[in-house]
Amino acid sequence: MKITIDEAKCCGAGQCVLVAPEVFDQRDEDGIVVLLDAAPPAEQYEASREAAQVCPAAAIIIEES
Repeated sequence: MKITIDEAKCCGAGQCVLVAPEVFDQRDEDGIVVLLDAAPPAEQYEASREAAQVCPAAAIIIEES
C-alpha cells in the first residue's frame, strides 16, 4: 500500500487522524493533514482505507500493491 495526500483538497476535518493516528496527523497552524507513514505496515491497512473513505474532501489517495 502506498498513500499520498492532496493537500490542496484537505479541509482539516481531522477524521483521518481519529481513524488512523499512527498514519496521519495534522499541522497545528491550519489543521492540514500530515502523512506520517506513506507505506504503512499491513496492520494499518484497514484503518488507512477507512480514513480515506471518511475524508470529506477525498484528499487521501491509496494505491494498493
